[in-house]
Order: sequence, then C-alpha cells, then structure tokens
Amino acid sequence: MASLSIKTSTPHPQTFPKSTNPHFAAVVNLPLRHRRRPAPKIRHATRISASLIDPDGGKLVDLFVNVAEKDTALSKALNLPKIKLSKIDLQWLHVLSEGWASPLKGFMRQSEFLQTLHFNSLRLENGSVVNMSVPIVLAIDDAQKERVGSGSSVALVDQKDDVVAILSNIEIYKHNKEERIARTWGTTAPGLPYVEEAITHAGNWLIGGDLEVINPVKYDDGLDRFRLSPAQLRHEFERRNADAVFAFQLRNPVHNGHALLMTDTRRRLLEMGYKNPVLLLHPLGGYTKADDVPLSWRMKQHEKVLEDGVLDPETTVVSIFPSPMHYAGPTEVQWHAKARINAGANFYIVGRDPAGMSHPIEDRDLYDADHGKKVLSMAPGLERLNILPFKVAAYDKTQSKMAFFDPSRAQDFQFISGTKMRTLAKNKESPPDGFMCPGGWKVLVEYYDSLATSDSAKSPEPVPA
Repeated sequence: MASLSIKTSTPHPQTFPKSTNPHFAAVVNLPLRHRRRPAPKIRHATRISASLIDPDGGKLVDLFVNVAEKDTALSKALNLPKIKLSKIDLQWLHVLSEGWASPLKGFMRQSEFLQTLHFNSLRLENGSVVNMSVPIVLAIDDAQKERVGSGSSVALVDQKDDVVAILSNIEIYKHNKEERIARTWGTTAPGLPYVEEAITHAGNWLIGGDLEVINPVKYDDGLDRFRLSPAQLRHEFERRNADAVFAFQLRNPVHNGHALLMTDTRRRLLEMGYKNPVLLLHPLGGYTKADDVPLSWRMKQHEKVLEDGVLDPETTVVSIFPSPMHYAGPTEVQWHAKARINAGANFYIVGRDPAGMSHPIEDRDLYDADHGKKVLSMAPGLERLNILPFKVAAYDKTQSKMAFFDPSRAQDFQFISGTKMRTLAKNKESPPDGFMCPGGWKVLVEYYDSLATSDSAKSPEPVPA
C-alpha cells in the first residue's frame, strides 16, 4: 500500500537467508524533513544522528500505576462508579497507557477534543504544538452520567467487569456526533465502518480525565508477545544500534511490491550515509472492518515473509500497533505517523490513499489518492518526521517480478488489486510467480479456505484486535 515519488532505480526485492526465529518489534529515529512542498522528498543533506528522535512533548508518557501502589489503587477503584469499556474503548486505553499518543495523559477533555477536531493538533503549556488528528475519547450514556454524578473519578472495567484503570479529575461534556464525524471523515454519509461500530450507538456524552492504568491490556490471543510498547521498541532499536528507523504500516498481507518498497528505502538511507537503518514493519492490530484479513492471519503471513527471506530479519522489527482503524484517509494518516514518532521512528513510508476506503454509498474512492502524502508534508506537529512517498509498484510481466511502474512501457505491467488477490486466494489459484513468497501465499489461501469451511458464507466479524 505504498507508492514512490522519488526517482530511483528499480531493484528486485533482495532475498535474505531464511530465518527460523524472525525478530518482532520495530522503529528508529529521525532528522528533519522538507515541509510545505507539493512533492516532498527525502532531504539528502540531513545530519546523521545515532540517537532516537524525542517523543512528542519531550517525554514518553507511561500511565501505569507503580507496582507498589496497585493494591491501593484497586481498593480505591472498587468504591468508584464504574464504566464498562467496549472492545474499541479498551484498545484506545491500551494506546494511551503505553504512550503512543504522548503527551496525552488520558481520554480527551473538551479543550483537547476541540483542538483535535479543528486544528489536528494540540498546543502544549510551553507553546509548542504536537500533532493529534483523531479524537481519543470515551463516550457514556445518560444513565452512566447520572451514576457518576458530581464525582471526580470513575473506575474503568473491561467486558468481564475486571477493573482496568481509574479516570481522575474528570470532565463530562456533550458528544456532538455529527460534528465529530464530519470533521474526522469529511462526510456524514452512512456506512462508515468505524462510525457504525463505535460512534452511532455510543452515548451522548464524553468523559475525559487523567488515566491511572492498574492492569496492562492483554488479549491472550497468542500475539501479545508482538505487542511491543513505544518504550520497548525504543529499547530494541537502541540494542540494534539503529541510526535510522523507517516505519511501514499496513493492514494487508505483505506482497513482493511492499518488500521492494521497504528494501529500496533501506538502500536509499544507506546511500544518504546512515550505517544501520532498521525497518519497523508495523501492522495495525486494533479494530478493522469485516472484509480485512484478521490480525492473526496477517501475523502468520508476515512471519512467513521473514522466514522465506523476503525481508532481512536482522534489520526488520515486526510489532503490532494497537490502534483501532478509522479509515479516515488524510486525517487518520497523521495519527499513524505521529504515533510512530513516539516509538522512535524518524522516517515514515506513505503510499497511495493511506488509510482510505471506497465511498460508502458512491462508486468512487472516499479520498483523493495523493492527498495523504501531501497532507503529511504540511501537517502541524510533524515537522521532525521524514516522509517517504513512494512510486507505485506493479507486476512486471517481462521480468516476472514486482517492480516500480514505468509509464513508458505501461503494457508490460499488471496491477493486481486487493480484490484480484482475494479472488485468486479464495479459488486456491496461484498468483504470477514473483508476486508473493510461496509461504506467505499459502497462509492467505488457508485463511480464505477457513472462511469457506466455517459456518456458511458469512462475512467475518470486525476484528477487535
């Protein structure tokens, strides 16, 4: 899901030795990037630094209660009004607790909510500005608001009624859903997946405050070992002596076009003078719409990509980004980029129509395919991040491999859409040689086969994590 606007050669993805123990984590640090240019490119004369980029606000937020204070906090929580979190609420609590949204210290109060909606940024006490483009809020209904009353704190519990956190110094304010939807998605058309899942039927009030997280969020799905926090990722990058970290987010299986983009990025960073650029391969792990491949299957496929040597496990860290997916295009891609700064990344790969989707009621894309990368080059609070826009990769029939598209010989290229890929996998047909590594393709075929043999031909449920 990425495309290049930097002119470069078109190497074939390098094949690396197979690994039976692929590394999983990712991210590094960044220099300054060009801003407010119509076609942003990497700055080749940038200073090479071995230290990781500072998190937004200068310090990574950690909202966990100290171990010595957990019992006291739990006793306090048991005597507070309780708010039950939905699966998506819990994912946002996870995001906040580990510092992905630094310097945010809890669910947004009204001033933070309004700044996010109208400015895509937050102004800090020292006058500096950090990017924040999607609201991270907690909705409650009239009955819950009444139970809270004039209290200053509430306990947050999961679906099993286990206490997860305390929200203190609370503020309750009106949840203007229409304004929120219009400002975030640029439309109020029916059929927006996240809106229908998390906003339409949510309460008419929002409650913000400071989070004290008592128990870290765990999913017990066999994938928690891949859910590295920003602090853990920074430690991993430092352990590997990374002097640049370039992040690649995706919510789809990795094909050789993706691999081409990632390996070519590393080659160009080496040419710029970096000695050890590290790739953060960072699949989104929160809520996704029903027709996306579930996280568990994507992670199996990503492991095969490393095992088959398509990406180098020595210079690749694979980790799960816990955020839910909005499908809000240029607005949301700012959040995706900002969060990677907090994990230590100083380069961010952006492709065609990032975080986009088809219009829910019209036969067209919801967003202009080029607006995401253009917005990132101008977004407030992202000045420190190097944005890497890529040319389109397609299947070169003359070479039987994925390559950067050459418009001068367009007839030699085949674009294999996500729909085409899914159709081939569902029919257990093989794609053209060189499109995806055999192990990765086998996982994809197994996933669609599992759908066909399960309870009928129903679409899978939205993936919560």
